[in-house]
Amino acid sequence: MRGLFSRAIGRLTGRGRDLGCASALFCGGAFAALLALPAGAETLTLGATNATSSHYQVAVGMAQAIEKGNPGTTVTVVETGASVDNVRRLVRGEIDLGLVAGDVFVQAKNGTGQFEGKPVADLVALYPYDDSIINIAVRADSGITDLNGLTGKNFTPGIRGSGGELLVTQSFSLLGIKPRYIYGTVNDAIEGVGNNQLVGYSKYAAAARVDATLRELMTKVDMRILGFTKEQQEKVLAKIPGVSFVTIPAGFIKGNPAFATPSVPIVYATRLSLMNDATAKKIAQAIDQNRQILISVWPQLKDYDFKKSLLETIDIGIAVHPGALAHWKSAQ
Repeated sequence: MRGLFSRAIGRLTGRGRDLGCASALFCGGAFAALLALPAGAETLTLGATNATSSHYQVAVGMAQAIEKGNPGTTVTVVETGASVDNVRRLVRGEIDLGLVAGDVFVQAKNGTGQFEGKPVADLVALYPYDDSIINIAVRADSGITDLNGLTGKNFTPGIRGSGGELLVTQSFSLLGIKPRYIYGTVNDAIEGVGNNQLVGYSKYAAAARVDATLRELMTKVDMRILGFTKEQQEKVLAKIPGVSFVTIPAGFIKGNPAFATPSVPIVYATRLSLMNDATAKKIAQAIDQNRQILISVWPQLKDYDFKKSLLETIDIGIAVHPGALAHWKSAQ
């Protein structure tokens, strides 16, 4: 809004003066149009993830919900490398809010892991939207039945710059598992697994659903999802904050036994230096009051308690924007 106003002033007092300001009527009309804009109008940039991910489709729904709740506001969804990339973009001021996995959030705020010595002290959450689990999927004909079997094999650990990549590589390092990492996009991973250049790949997925990329892959290749043993879980939990484990029952994909895998809360975050209380509150309110748009993309969100989930994230070290918190505390 400030930029638009300044540009209009420039046109009227600078270039407009050079042209003689064709008529007082034109000048008055320009200012009248400016004043007619909604008072809360602004443009926001939302950092999502790779466009092939089902999380990206939810991000588009979030943009629609925020716009619906704030007439005049425009939200632009940007394809990114997900959590780690989004935090770095927030640091550079390239986005206003973005998807961040809980473990990445805690590491960024505390200056640990990939953010060693470079804490993002004013990182804050605006709203949550479900937990995500890691799917470590391998070709069924690879003969690999446990995580240790990945050592020495060509494997893609996730979207480059994503929270999934960070969590998998950190976990495998702790456990002494040493795949031959092949980096690329999700499409590269699907193609690589499909033509047997990779034994598998890993990626975040919604807790109750098979990720869209894995569904696509399974139309061509029989896949198996690997889990963590109890001992492996204990090692990860002791060293990586913001992570828990869940057991997914047998049959998550056809013929797959039950498996234990990391689970993290997902939030959309910003920085205190980038967003004031009023904007943070109206974003949280718009998501809360227009959640049906998100549910239409991810039906499992129908029973998701946004308020409870956000307040629970505080217990694992996720700070909440004061403006957003004001809404969530008063929400029903």
